[in-house]
Amino acid sequence: MNRRDFIRYLGAATGGAILVPVGLSGCAVAPTGDKSISRATPARLAYGSPAPRAHANGDGAPRMIVVFLRGAVDGLNVVVPHGDPEYYRARPSIAVARPGEANGALDLTGYFGLHPALSPLLPYWESGQLAFVHASGSPDGSRSHFEAQDYMETGTPGQHTTRDGWLNRLMGYLPPSESPLQALNVGDATPRILSGRNVVANLQTGRAATRPGLIDQPRMMQAYGPLYEGDDAIAKAYRDGIAARRELMAEINSQEQQMANNGAPLPNGLSMDTARLGRLMRHDPRIRLAFLAVGGWDTHINQGNGTGQLAGRLSPLGAGLATLAHELGPAFNDTVIVVMSEFGRTFRENGNGGTDHGHGNAMWLMGGNLRGGKIYGQWPGLNQAALNEGRDLAITTDFRAVLCALSERHMRIPDQALEKIFPQYANGAKGVPNLFV
Repeated sequence: MNRRDFIRYLGAATGGAILVPVGLSGCAVAPTGDKSISRATPARLAYGSPAPRAHANGDGAPRMIVVFLRGAVDGLNVVVPHGDPEYYRARPSIAVARPGEANGALDLTGYFGLHPALSPLLPYWESGQLAFVHASGSPDGSRSHFEAQDYMETGTPGQHTTRDGWLNRLMGYLPPSESPLQALNVGDATPRILSGRNVVANLQTGRAATRPGLIDQPRMMQAYGPLYEGDDAIAKAYRDGIAARRELMAEINSQEQQMANNGAPLPNGLSMDTARLGRLMRHDPRIRLAFLAVGGWDTHINQGNGTGQLAGRLSPLGAGLATLAHELGPAFNDTVIVVMSEFGRTFRENGNGGTDHGHGNAMWLMGGNLRGGKIYGQWPGLNQAALNEGRDLAITTDFRAVLCALSERHMRIPDQALEKIFPQYANGAKGVPNLFV
């Protein structure tokens, strides 16, 4: 909030109004007896009162895992403003019911609730290890999936010429390591967020992850090895990539064998990948960064409410994230998991029982030492005047503010490096509260 707005709001603070903090972004005035938060003036949003707890020790190697929900998940049906009647008027068939009703939201704060399909994550909220940043996202107004994902992965909204991803740039500021296995992508191809000069290992999804690929065959090594024996950058990148691949395959197969010996089968679906990722990062603290993408969130038709299409996709996601946290073991205390999506959905449902491409969304944060059990941010309200372009949840927190805070305070990246990781973003972590105990 700038000084002019502050003075204007302060001047309006009469007749029983109070000045309150608004999470990531300063102060605003809220009438003391007002139970409705659906208004045009941004209001406080730091809901939740988790019990204080001490910092839990891990192995001391900070880790970050980014989960990208491709297709634009409906954040208003993930973190449900069930205390606002505007939400139910705008979504007569797809609104998640109020807590206590059939397939209703799981109450978090008295105003916000969690989609019931995400019940596996509720214990992490209750323990203070899960938080959300609502009304967050990219300041760029693109409604194109490709563009918006690209901007979020490069960390430079509106800029088409950025060639590398912010997570790869962050790698360059991690402490030097003898291991080439510092960053891991769960998938066949390196995504934009991890593209760049630093070496990234790819872990295939499903059961194929444990099987050797073409590049692992000795004849392929013999054929390509002599071509990359020089000292140039391409040759070095090839050798580093092969070294990372060998190290990853050795770790996977040794741990899979241990699992088989213990008689513990892998879970199905997404949980198979997150279980494997969690075990890898738990056993090898040199793996500091990981990325996982999950598709299928473009719910234009038959989205559903507490049940239905969206619920069917949130259910394995919630189970997968809970599995990831569990399999990280003590390393969960050194880990922050960030769940993000390119943009949100329209506030009002469309004529097909779905939602269209929107703007504001909710970021999810999980971690053993997260100051969770809260919803951070600045809630803009759901009145017509508060909506972006009259149709979407407005954005009051730039996604880069959250990523800067996590990079600085958890991954221990210095301020001057943040300017290189997010080159067009001058604010850094300024104004973001302490997200960790």
